[in-house]
Amino acid sequence: MFMELAMSARLCRGLERTWQGRARCARFVTVDVIVCCCCSFDDYKCTAEWLLNKTRHRPKIAVICGSGLGRLADSVSNKQTFRYEDIPNFPVSTVPGHEGCLVFGDLKEKPCVFMQGRFHLYEGYSLCKVTFPVRIFKLLGVETIIVTNASGGLCKDFKAGDIMIIKDHINLPGFAGQHPLCGPNEERFGIRFPCMSDAYNKDLRKLALDISAQLGYSDFVREGVYCMVSGPNFETIAEARMLHILGSDSVGMSTIPEVTVAKHCGLRVFGLSLITNKVSLDYSREEKVNHEEVLEMCKMRAEMLQNLVNTLIAKCDQVDCINSN
Repeated sequence: MFMELAMSARLCRGLERTWQGRARCARFVTVDVIVCCCCSFDDYKCTAEWLLNKTRHRPKIAVICGSGLGRLADSVSNKQTFRYEDIPNFPVSTVPGHEGCLVFGDLKEKPCVFMQGRFHLYEGYSLCKVTFPVRIFKLLGVETIIVTNASGGLCKDFKAGDIMIIKDHINLPGFAGQHPLCGPNEERFGIRFPCMSDAYNKDLRKLALDISAQLGYSDFVREGVYCMVSGPNFETIAEARMLHILGSDSVGMSTIPEVTVAKHCGLRVFGLSLITNKVSLDYSREEKVNHEEVLEMCKMRAEMLQNLVNTLIAKCDQVDCINSN
């Protein structure tokens, strides 16, 4: 009996040491994840200063063009273009439909900068790199950011070709700890705990709805909730059903990290999502979505999206006047 108790005690001490060791390892791993950030303030400052030295444009509005939506920059005058690979510290687009250019110029007499192509988690970039341009825009003096994307429609009332004004979002990767604000907070950009209940500017959303009516677009311009998944695969039917139950009207693989960082930086945000396909919620449906169809729908709606964005930029001063009164 004594021998059994002694062996049991030794076993317990061994297990205790094992778990203590694992706990120490777990602590070290956790700390490493928290403090790890691939971009420093000096990196942002270096890139911003390089651009400010290379161009005389001083943009107040930034537009991030989603998949197949790079033509939004076609109306820019006094254009100056930089390839991403030529900009210090800048990531490079690797996805078809993302040209990989930063375009400066004037649109409706407003100084703007357009991102022809964005970055995604599924390309292997950290969220620090995915959102890198947003903080550059802040340092360049940008005050308003317009984000666009292509997404799949979950709402039963949506049709392929509809344009959704984003009124709110669900950050699904953020639920699992994939969040662009994780790690030490950079106070020079924003506060530790930014409020996201008003992420998408209400006045800009109302202005966009009014413009849609004026342009005759009311039949296919909606408002809704956008949900982000990490990709790169499209959603299973079970996943799509879950997202629909959660309150998502559309689903895509981008945008929310940029919006989160923009809000953290104090930028005013407006978002548009082109519904390129209906997401299947029914096991009896046999059609399958692919990226080529997404790009084709973007081509079909390019002109209307361009008209909506151009007019919004031209009239965004109306929102400034409302806010100042």
